[in-house]
Amino acid sequence: MSPLLNVTTHSFTDCKAQAAALAERIAGHLREGIDQRGSAALAVSGGSTPKDLFARLSREALDWSRVHITLVDERWVPDTDERSNARLVKATLLQNAASAAQFVPLYTGAESPEAGLAEANARIDALPHPFDAVVLGMGDDGHTASFFPGGDHLAEALDLDGQTRVLPMRAPGAGEPRITLSLPAVLDTRALYLLVTGATKRDVLADARLGLGAAQHYPVRSVLSQTRAPLAVYWCP
Repeated sequence: MSPLLNVTTHSFTDCKAQAAALAERIAGHLREGIDQRGSAALAVSGGSTPKDLFARLSREALDWSRVHITLVDERWVPDTDERSNARLVKATLLQNAASAAQFVPLYTGAESPEAGLAEANARIDALPHPFDAVVLGMGDDGHTASFFPGGDHLAEALDLDGQTRVLPMRAPGAGEPRITLSLPAVLDTRALYLLVTGATKRDVLADARLGLGAAQHYPVRSVLSQTRAPLAVYWCP
């Protein structure tokens, strides 16, 4: 399959409409997972972009007690920290009907992501696989998950033949030490979404898809160019 044929783009003029449409799609995947195997698994990203999506998804009618929710990546901070992705998920997604879901954090409380790596991997290994849906975000620097330019484990994380589901990541643009699902773990899903907002990120994404200039090295290009899991991009201004 051509990489360009593996990516579809859904553009919205209103971000509320974007969130509603994607929430409906994800809820459908979760219902299918529950119907087919008795449980479902969802991996989501942090940041400010998915807040509206999480709020809408939290109100979708389904058997949330059978849904496992985890993170694509996390800063190595406790959920009392304002920058914690787990804190965001608990405040915006694990609400309303979705409060019955089972949350599986990546942060373990260990001193470092390296020290907590074995436990984090065990947590992810114990989830239903493949994921029913994975939601990625993207930074202005072309990173997705914690696949940061210059990351100390970037090559290992992007190795499609890699066997490790979870890796630590330290990079100049990452701020805190991070922990992240590897690219093979991200692609082990029935549905893969990239949630993007704003003109700047739209242009970054376009350059990455075409491999223009420095964008040919953006980590997100590894997600765009792979042929393992079809990618749906949801964009709004």
